[in-house]
Amino acid sequence: MREIIFDTETTGLESKVDRVIEIGGIELVDHFPTGRTFHKYISPGDRKVHPDALAVHGLTDEFLKDKQTFAEIVAELQEFFHDAKWIAHNANFDIGFINAEFERLGIPPVESEQVVDTLAMARRKHPMGPNSLDALCRRYGIDNSHRTKHGALLDSELLAEVYIEMIGGRQTALGLVEEKKVVRVIEEDDDGVVFDIPPRSRPLPLRLSPADVADHQKLIAGMGDKAIWKRYQ
Repeated sequence: MREIIFDTETTGLESKVDRVIEIGGIELVDHFPTGRTFHKYISPGDRKVHPDALAVHGLTDEFLKDKQTFAEIVAELQEFFHDAKWIAHNANFDIGFINAEFERLGIPPVESEQVVDTLAMARRKHPMGPNSLDALCRRYGIDNSHRTKHGALLDSELLAEVYIEMIGGRQTALGLVEEKKVVRVIEEDDDGVVFDIPPRSRPLPLRLSPADVADHQKLIAGMGDKAIWKRYQ
């Protein structure tokens, strides 16, 4: 399963007239960051950055004036997000702006079933709040001390960590199986219904050298025929 954790920065709050000026995204596959990212600063054309928005993200008209337009980066954006879930904090805001930009170019909108709102998830999981991104970082022990202003890629990186914690923690992205082995768990409930549970883990890289493996095999060989370790060779 492919997901993109993303965030936008804009010239203001009105998607019909304000413009996207930054977008950042982090790719997850099976809830595991792949290392692929997307990040663009975008010229808003004639639209000026509202002072309130400037105070949040610090992106000035001068900085943005020589950047590519949304029309110039949209093909790359579509390629990166293709067939993935769009995941954002307060997603209605970000998707509203993305869809407004798409509409200006005659591109079909992102459908609601493709979107996951982590703010709605957080409110269900922590109904007493607070559920801002900063508050969730504090709740889950994620270091956000370098976040002095909002930035689309930085916020996406933080949100990716928060999202992984909200769906079950970092252990959901780790496993001890070999890369090419697929383990499916078959369970039966009290009513006799059989469930086929797909794997959600990713393998850890092998950290043992050939010498380490040889030493381990030598140790096991000296334990006797009934040693429990021999079951796992």
